[in-house]
Amino acid sequence: MAARRKAPASTLKVGEWAFLVGVLLAIVLGLFPQALAATTVTAVLVVLGIIVGLVNIVAKESHNFLLAAVALLVAGTAGYGVLPGLGNYFAAILTNISTFVSPAAVIVALKAVYELARKP
Repeated sequence: MAARRKAPASTLKVGEWAFLVGVLLAIVLGLFPQALAATTVTAVLVVLGIIVGLVNIVAKESHNFLLAAVALLVAGTAGYGVLPGLGNYFAAILTNISTFVSPAAVIVALKAVYELARKP
């Protein structure tokens, strides 16, 4: 198998910042859902998720990332909105995190399938 080239430091920084901004944006906009239009929030979170999936996750991390992504996506469907008080906020935060993680998971899964398919 050919040696994998290291990504430039600037690319890694972009990926790190995309992850941090995505998580913080998901939390803040879950607490203040009226702050921006839903389509704007979704578009920004999806773009950040794509960046994270392309830049941050390497082949040896893909299994752990995909497992964590599945756990987050399942937790996002748990129906926390029925909890009194913070339930609606918690549900909104997990929905935003799912919106952020889903595109990254799709990209990482496609990269993993590609790696498996190209092995002799």
